[in-house]
Amino acid sequence: MKYYTFFFLFLFLLPTIAAGCESNGELLPPPIVTPPAEPGKGDAAAELVFQSGFEPDCRIVSAPNSDNDIIGIDHTLSEKNDFVKDLDEALNGGKFQIQYTGGDESKRFARIIPEPNNPSNHVLHFWLGDSWLASENEVKARIQANIYSIPKPYKEFYQRVRLFLHKDFKALRQYPQPINWLTIAEFWNNEWWVESELYGFRITLGIGKPTAAESDLNFILDAQDAGQIKVWEAKNTAVKVPIDQWFTLEYYFREGNKDTGRFTVTITPDGGEKQTVFDVTNYTHNSHDLAPNGLSGYNPMKLYTSREVVEFMKNQGKALQIYWDDFELWVNKKMEL
Repeated sequence: MKYYTFFFLFLFLLPTIAAGCESNGELLPPPIVTPPAEPGKGDAAAELVFQSGFEPDCRIVSAPNSDNDIIGIDHTLSEKNDFVKDLDEALNGGKFQIQYTGGDESKRFARIIPEPNNPSNHVLHFWLGDSWLASENEVKARIQANIYSIPKPYKEFYQRVRLFLHKDFKALRQYPQPINWLTIAEFWNNEWWVESELYGFRITLGIGKPTAAESDLNFILDAQDAGQIKVWEAKNTAVKVPIDQWFTLEYYFREGNKDTGRFTVTITPDGGEKQTVFDVTNYTHNSHDLAPNGLSGYNPMKLYTSREVVEFMKNQGKALQIYWDDFELWVNKKMEL
């Protein structure tokens, strides 16, 4: 299990609109990003909230409503490595869980397993092989890690995770339509299904396919007010989605309006250079909310798509599979007002 050192506030020091990025979310070829400095040097505000590489003492257990939870300690790390003590208690009333909204293990599962081809390392394995009647009375397919009901919502935070898309993902290059819905992370400011949160908003990061013709997969990003009203979207087909290869995915979120909000996504393939996929300056809260209070929940790891995409894979004897490793969450205490 690899541990990466980093310091996220370099993102804050980049220009408000990086070279090649427009404030409305439309993206031209990505800028070059300077590698970050080491963490903890000269900035006491950076706080590591939690980290885990899902090593053997971490395990998945049953939770209510046919969902799962993860408990245990990753002893390969020296701090902030306990799913119960560090993550659950740090949320102070919030909750972490693995959620499916239906289905059973013949259709989907999340498991901690030895990494294929590297059994000394353990990973979190998401597997989707079929669809089912799920939430909103729709037939679809979902596995997601939830961090919900954060009592002190995040005004600014940084996440890092490594992932590996199984080679079966290559089959999607021949999917007969564009792909606009295959979510791998989602950010809620606020959770729009909670009645007390009047101004729901989400940012969705996914994997897409730009045309009906055979083509590479790319990352897709958009933001919506409650009611699925689009606020902005970002496009970048220049950066291809790595398949059958480990890469590191990093996010930076800063709450703000169309001039002060910031959301960035970078990837670093193992052995390769960091690439900026998106660097958006725009709303990161509901566009009608005059008193935003921070991001109250998000899905740091997710695999969520339509019946049609899953059935296409199933008909070819394949499944949607992602391996996750080395999850880290950092917040900026100065912004938690």
